[in-house]
Amino acid sequence: PMEDFARAVEDGLKLSKRLVLPGGLPPPRPPAGMERGPDAAAALLLPAAPMAYAVVSDPGAVDTPDVPSYQPYVYGRLDPPALIPLQMKEIDLAVDCALDTAAVTLRARWWLHCITRSRECDVRLVVPMGEQGSILGAEVTVGRMSYNTQVTEVEDQTMENTMKGILKPHMFCLTIPQVEGGADIVATVRWSQKLHYDNGRFTVDIPFRFPYYVNPLPKVFMKREKIQLTVNSGFSKEVLLQGTSHSLKEKARQGDKLSFLHEAVVENWSNKDFTFSYSVYSGDLSGGIHVQPSISQDYDDRDTFSIFILPGSGNRKVFKKAVVFVVDTSGSMKGKPLENVKNAVSTALSELVQGDYFNIITFNEELHSFSSCLEKVNEKAIASANDWMNANFVAEGGTDIMHPLNEAMALLSSAHDALPQIFLMTDGSVDDEHDICQTVKNELLSRGSKSPRISTFGLGLYCNHYFLRMVASIGKGHFDAALETGNKSNPHSQSSPQ
Repeated sequence: PMEDFARAVEDGLKLSKRLVLPGGLPPPRPPAGMERGPDAAAALLLPAAPMAYAVVSDPGAVDTPDVPSYQPYVYGRLDPPALIPLQMKEIDLAVDCALDTAAVTLRARWWLHCITRSRECDVRLVVPMGEQGSILGAEVTVGRMSYNTQVTEVEDQTMENTMKGILKPHMFCLTIPQVEGGADIVATVRWSQKLHYDNGRFTVDIPFRFPYYVNPLPKVFMKREKIQLTVNSGFSKEVLLQGTSHSLKEKARQGDKLSFLHEAVVENWSNKDFTFSYSVYSGDLSGGIHVQPSISQDYDDRDTFSIFILPGSGNRKVFKKAVVFVVDTSGSMKGKPLENVKNAVSTALSELVQGDYFNIITFNEELHSFSSCLEKVNEKAIASANDWMNANFVAEGGTDIMHPLNEAMALLSSAHDALPQIFLMTDGSVDDEHDICQTVKNELLSRGSKSPRISTFGLGLYCNHYFLRMVASIGKGHFDAALETGNKSNPHSQSSPQ
């Protein structure tokens, strides 16, 4: 859990106060004007940029590598281990945007500044990724040793010269064993993520907020920051730049391909995420196709292609929609999760227009519907739906997903003149997930072109995100998730009925 991770980092920062860095100076301190309070402090402890941590079980090993600090010896062991954030010397970010996907390559150099040279410890790398991030690979060099990730069968236990990576949604973690104090750790991590598209604008957003305590002393180390960005819109249309978080210099522009560069020696590492927005101007409907040949290192050696269509800036008729919201009200949804989902559904209802249809189904061990049929959107119906949610969104009981999905598809079978959509929101997992996927697939095939589009949203760390992603894939919809259910935003942001 992230609470345990934050607690381990907090313990590590306390341990690092024992260090006396080169020149006899103490570790870096928070910059003036930084927010104070428990929430701000907790946010500093969780990774919002690529980070490396010393995994410390023996506090007696904590010391500067070259000049002993002569602190009193500490006896005992730490269980669980503390995580001391390592200082970073260099960062190089390369982002290649093509159509709706960004391929990201990050290269960073840390040094194990908190362990004496006569001792060793594991080093843990944590790389948060952007929207729908998917790891592609990682290579790490420590002295004369090199490590790399590889795709293996579950039964394959032979992991010679490799690291075991643990991938949580949007976060990649791996551990390098037994690194000597004072050593440099150079890591290259590659991943892909989706560009966010809203109102004609494409945006790439990469976690790049480094905490103050990873800044080495400026008079001892020169900090080099480099960002390279390539945009391949895929269309022979004008690309309009909308904004960027970091100063970028345009290096080249050739047709629908642009390249930018930011390179500087900085006093402090970036304290904001890297974002870049652009739009492709087109007064009419336009499209393109992008072909990507396979490369020799690919696990899957098939070529890939993508077809992309832009709606253009002209006013066009919007199809009528028939939307059914399927909401988990089992006992585990009690409190903030269910309250946030209720607010999100209410907001989504307010975005529907005259001529659309809707219904709401709640499920635990039983099923309850707002109406026995699809309701036409009007002010009275929306007000009644909000009143019904206030009375019926009560968290209790277990989870049964198949029954409400069948009910939603049956309701939408009467939507002959509207585009049918289902939005499933749950925080749980069930035993019959394979049967649900197969049943949904058969049901959608039998309905042909009139089958509904199914989008799913997972809440928390303990629901089966893979299952929800598969249902969304079968239903040709979207999948998204909120891992921190107490502080999440509206879940319809990615998969709005609009």
